[in-house]
Amino acid sequence: MRPKLVGVSSVKSRQWRPDELLDRYEVLTIPLGDDPDGEGAVEATLIRQAGAEPATAGTVLYVHGFTDYFFQEELAEFFHDRGYGFYALDLRKCGRSLLDGQQPHFTTDLEFYDQELNAALDVVTEESGSGDEPARVIVVAHSTGGLITPLWLDRLRRTDPDRHRRIKGLVLNSPWLDLQGDPLLRTDAVNLLIRGVGRVRAKAVLPQKLSAAYGESLSADAHGEWTYDLRRKPLGGFPVTFGWLAAVRAGQHRLHRGLDIGVPALVLRSDKTRFTGAYEPAVDTADCVLDVKQIAQWSGVIGRRVWAVAVPDARHDVFLSLETPRRIAYDEVQNWLHTIFGEGARR
Repeated sequence: MRPKLVGVSSVKSRQWRPDELLDRYEVLTIPLGDDPDGEGAVEATLIRQAGAEPATAGTVLYVHGFTDYFFQEELAEFFHDRGYGFYALDLRKCGRSLLDGQQPHFTTDLEFYDQELNAALDVVTEESGSGDEPARVIVVAHSTGGLITPLWLDRLRRTDPDRHRRIKGLVLNSPWLDLQGDPLLRTDAVNLLIRGVGRVRAKAVLPQKLSAAYGESLSADAHGEWTYDLRRKPLGGFPVTFGWLAAVRAGQHRLHRGLDIGVPALVLRSDKTRFTGAYEPAVDTADCVLDVKQIAQWSGVIGRRVWAVAVPDARHDVFLSLETPRRIAYDEVQNWLHTIFGEGARR
C-alpha cells in the first residue's frame, strides 16, 4: 500500500511554531495520514531558523540518518553564511516526529519517505522561490538519509520531473550504501533470511546490539563535544528490526544496479574505518559505523557527475568530526559549491 501524497496546500494551513529543542529555530508539522506500517497516524517535522536572512544563493534541505535527528546548527550556519536558506526534515517516527507507541525509525519500505520528502520540497520551494522562479534546492543527507535521498531523486527524475527540476545538487555525508561487516552478511542466503523474517515478523529485533562507541565519541555527556537529546539519539542507538533492515537492503540492492539522480553530487566520507565494541580514542578520527571502502566502492553508481572525497580523520558524521577534519569537510563543500554554482556560492 502506498500512502497518499501530501501537497504544499495541506501543509501551509499549519503554523510554524518555536522549536522545543533548539533556540532560534521553529518547526512545521507535516501530517502524513495513516501509517502504511500500521502504527497509527504519522507525521514529519520541518525545521528552519527563525528570522533567517532571505536566501540569495539557494536553499538546502537536510535529511538525517538512523538514530538521528536535526541538531547540527553549525551545518545550518555554514550554509546561511553563504546565502542559502536551510531547512531540515525529521522523517516520520524520527526525532521530533516520533509519536507515542511508535517504533523509532521503523519502516518496511524506504519509498514511504517520498511522501514527506515531496511535501518538504514543496514547502521549501514555495517559501524560497521568487515570482515564477523556483528556489535552487540542494539536498544534503547523512548515513541512512544518504541512501534514502538518491533513491528518491532517481524516482523523481523518472516519475515527477516537475519536482525533480527544482533540485540542483546532492551532498552525501557518509551514505550507507552497503551492509558493513563480515562478507557472510551480504550473501544471498542471509539476504533471503532478512527478507523472510522482515516480512512475517517485521518488528523482531536483531539479536546483536549496536556499539555505543560512536555515540560516546560525539556526546558531551561522554567523551565528545556535542550536546543533543539522548532520548532522540541514544548513545547505543535504537533497536534494529528485521523489517527496517530488509527495507534498507532492498534499497541498497536497487542502488547497486545503478541510479541516475540527474544532478551533480558530492560524497564525503572518512579516510578509514575503526569498528569497536567500546569507546576508544581511535574512533574520534575514523568512521566507526560504516565501512568507508564500501562507500568508495558504490559512490559512483548514483549518477553521472559524482565528486567523492575522503576526509582525513573524519568521524561517521563528517560535520561532527574534530576541528581539523571538520574544517576540511566544510572546505570541500565550499569548493564543490563554487565549482557547480560559481558566483552563487560565496565564501
